Amino acid sequence: MINVYLFDWGDTLMVDFPDAKGKMCEWETVQAVAGAKEALAALSESAKIYIATGAADSTELEIKKAFVRVGLNQFISGYFCKANIGLSKGTPDFLNTILANLKIAPANVAMVGDNFDKDIKPAIAAGIQPIWVTKNNTVPLPDNVKVIKHLSELY
Repeated sequence: MINVYLFDWGDTLMVDFPDAKGKMCEWETVQAVAGAKEALAALSESAKIYIATGAADSTELEIKKAFVRVGLNQFISGYFCKANIGLSKGTPDFLNTILANLKIAPANVAMVGDNFDKDIKPAIAAGIQPIWVTKNNTVPLPDNVKVIKHLSELY
């Protein structure tokens, strides 16, 4: 049973505008991905939700500020990033450090993300249930990878 969901940040829960510069919490416009609020509300009823982001230039507080701006922070139990973990996302070590911090077995955790190399591959290696949010699945996948096109498919 999944007790913890780790979510990628950019383009999984919040729109990563390619032309925006600087830290997302300071962008003129921030926007939640379609269906993010509904998915987090539903999942948070039976599981804890954490952000596991590769954003290298934002602190935990700055990440939280961005989530506050779109009203998603109320569903988030914590934020993991390079600034507070000391490791870059995209490796099993990043996820294993989160698991150790949360004191939870990988079998009870799902990683939801849009980047196959930085979200899905490390989740597979760490023994975490990978959930790939993509509209263009062109990669042959192991059987344990769940592929969704919209966050509403999570609940």
